[in-house]
Parts: sequence; C-alpha cells; structure tokens
Amino acid sequence: MSHSTVPRSRSEADTTAHTSVTARGATGSGGKRPSGKAGFGARFRRDRLLLLMTLPALVLVLLFNYVPILGNVVAFQDYDPYISDNGVVSILHSPFVGLENFQRIFEDPDFWSAVRNTLVLFALQLVLYFPVPILLALLINSVVRPRVRAVAQAVLYLPHFFSWVLVIAVFQQLLGGAGLLSQLLRQHGYDGLDIMSDPSTFKFLITAQGVWKDAGWGIIVFLAALASVSPDLYEAAAMDGAGRWRRIWHVTLPALRPVIALLLVLRVGDALTVGFEQILLQRDAVGPGASEVLDTFVWWNGVRNQDFGYAAAAGLVKGVVSIGLVLAANKVAHLMGEQGVYKK
Repeated sequence: MSHSTVPRSRSEADTTAHTSVTARGATGSGGKRPSGKAGFGARFRRDRLLLLMTLPALVLVLLFNYVPILGNVVAFQDYDPYISDNGVVSILHSPFVGLENFQRIFEDPDFWSAVRNTLVLFALQLVLYFPVPILLALLINSVVRPRVRAVAQAVLYLPHFFSWVLVIAVFQQLLGGAGLLSQLLRQHGYDGLDIMSDPSTFKFLITAQGVWKDAGWGIIVFLAALASVSPDLYEAAAMDGAGRWRRIWHVTLPALRPVIALLLVLRVGDALTVGFEQILLQRDAVGPGASEVLDTFVWWNGVRNQDFGYAAAAGLVKGVVSIGLVLAANKVAHLMGEQGVYKK
C-alpha cells in the first residue's frame, strides 16, 4: 500500500508544479496579472439597478441645487424681472453692468454693518451655543437610569419642533415689556424690563433663543458618538485610579473629538447664515442697526426694494466667503489629525 501511494503523490505534485509553472508563464508572457478591479463597463452593468434607483434623487439635486446657480448671472446685470413673464427671457434681455453691483456693495456702509452684526452673532453662537449640546450630552450620558435619560432627552429635544414664531412668542411672554419677568419686578418695586426690544442685548437674546430651540438636536449627535465608546475604556481608566473628571477628559472627549471637529467645520461654513427667519421676525423691534445681517440685507434689498442685481451680488459674495471658510476650517481639522468634511 505504501509502495503504491508514493508514485501517486509524486504524480500529483508534478501535476501541481506543472500547472503553477504554466500559469506563471502565461501571466509572465502575456503581461501583468490583472489587479482584480473590474472595469467601468463591468461595474456599470453590476450596479445599474442601484444607479437607476438614485437617478430621481440626482435629478432633484441638479434641478434645485445646481441649476439655480446659473441665476447668479443677475449679479452682473441691472436685472428687471418685469421685462417678460418668463424669467429666462428677463435674464437674457436685462443689461449687463459688469462689476458695478459689487462696487456699490463695498461702498455701502449698511453692507459692512450687516457683515459686522453677522460676525458678532456667529462668534457669540460659537462660544455660547456650540458647547451647550456637548455639555448636555455628557450630563445625560452620566445618568444611570434609562427612563430618566429618555425623559430628559425628550424634554430637551421638544423645542426643536417649535416654529420660530412660537419660540419668539414664548420669549415675549417671559422677557417682553409686559412679560412675566417685568411684571415680577414691578410687583417688588423695581422698573420693568423689555429685553425683547433692547438693541444692546439683542445679540445675546438671539443666541439664547437658538440654544433653547436647537440644543436638543445637537445632543442626539453627541449621544450617538458616546454610545460607540467601549465601556472597557472607562473600566480600565477607573482601575488606574482615574476619577469622573479624568475619565471625561481622557476617554469621553477624545471619543467626541472627530464629531466635534466635523460639526465645527460645518458651523464655520455656516457662519454667515445666523438665522434669517428668527432675526426677520424681530427686526422691527430693535431696528436694522442692531439686527441687520447678511441674509436680511439680501432680502430687504432684493425683495422689498426690488434691487435684484444688487441683492444677488451681496448673496454671491456671501457664498464665496462661506466656501473659503469651509476650506480653511477643514484644513485646520486636517492639521489636528481629524478627517473633517473630506479626507486629504
């Protein structure tokens, strides 16, 4: 039996060696071995159903996000929408004025006042509003009982569904001239306060309204990031003698750092958009000097004053600056070792 199995094993080895040599010779003489990556045609045939499913969404994005970009040409025109009932015809027949609208913008003190108010509001919201969801997420995550955590999260998340009209009405009833705080002060012999119409505190009022309305929305993102942290890390830190604050500093915050970097980049990119509807509803109460931002400046000149080319130029400047802020913030995120909006 042993004598008969030896030749068979040798023949099998010879056959295997001959096959491998033949394969190496074929690949060596014919060129490089394929890398295994399918060609474009093969991948298209493989994924054609998925591409067909995404086609409606792609069409919607093109129609509502990219085609309107062509309308920015009115920033270089003395655009008159009443030339024709067709907007395209109005654009084609409106006279070009070159960079005249941009020159008017940079010479307009109201534009620079709107820029200043926008940047001040952004700085306040970045310092006072951005850390609040992080702190609340850490606080809720530290609660042991799941039911208490769920109730707290629901209560904080509820104002996100309120419209800005309702939010401002609530603050008016609390902080207005006839509000609860003013009545309470008058009952104790003090003068009443009307914070809702005070230009000096308007920017802090806007920030407080934003925190109350949207902090619960940001909590969800950070709680999801905290849920991915392994409990073993906390146990190991506790065994090494780390207290509560040490575990937050060395375990929790490093786990949140990628999410914080991403949201910070997006927040910086949205720096010049600080709440159009919220500010427009309160613009008349404090005056344009304290409340005018770039969005309301564009609306007031474009819709109310019918100066469409001038408003389009202001909006185009805002868009270009916002893109630059996103790229700069994303570069800072890369320098910090984070991915940001996109990889390097």
